[in-house]
Amino acid sequence: MSHAFDFAGHRVEARPSGALFWPDRRWLIVADLHLGKSERMARRGGSLLPPYEVLATLDRLDAEIAATDPAAVVSLGDGFDDDAAVRALPDMLCDRLRGMAWGRRWIWVSGNHDPSPVCPRLPGETVAELAGDGLVLRHQVGAGPDVSGHFHPCLRLAGDRRRCFLAGRDHLILPAFGAYTGGLPIDAPALAALVPHGLAIACGARALPVPVGTALRPGRSRRA
Repeated sequence: MSHAFDFAGHRVEARPSGALFWPDRRWLIVADLHLGKSERMARRGGSLLPPYEVLATLDRLDAEIAATDPAAVVSLGDGFDDDAAVRALPDMLCDRLRGMAWGRRWIWVSGNHDPSPVCPRLPGETVAELAGDGLVLRHQVGAGPDVSGHFHPCLRLAGDRRRCFLAGRDHLILPAFGAYTGGLPIDAPALAALVPHGLAIACGARALPVPVGTALRPGRSRRA
């Protein structure tokens, strides 16, 4: 079950998967897919992880597209783990992405991991940011109100680490959607400075809202 809430005058839905749906525009927004992370780590001599994260991430994204039937899919930066990971994608995965994009707009916002224009084998267009209706969609937080990614916010509930949305007055920060991504606790200084008060929405079987503010600080009981 999704959690609908208002941000900067717009009604949006935090979906349990970590995707954000904007009904008025019919936009499905995700952040930090980090496709190709296992390939990048192996290429740079790091840990050898099973190369299934691209399939797992695309399966979840495909399910969100089927559920919401968006007019546009927006990837808020770090869609790929680096520019080389884009070029290393097998043709079958490029074909799958083109199929997912058929009949809708597909927008890749540049991130710090993937600053270059997307490979011509893939669908869509690459932009630095999107602005409209009083909101800016970008990879990293800027002048609000904006919707961004980059920080991979998370919290701990009932002993479990959960990816989460983090919404304040000026900033709405999306969780990482990719299968092989870490997280930054919402009470880490970088996030607490951006959203000292607001709402965290935990991902999982259902989107669960949790208030953020001074009530959570003493004892830091929700630290991830």
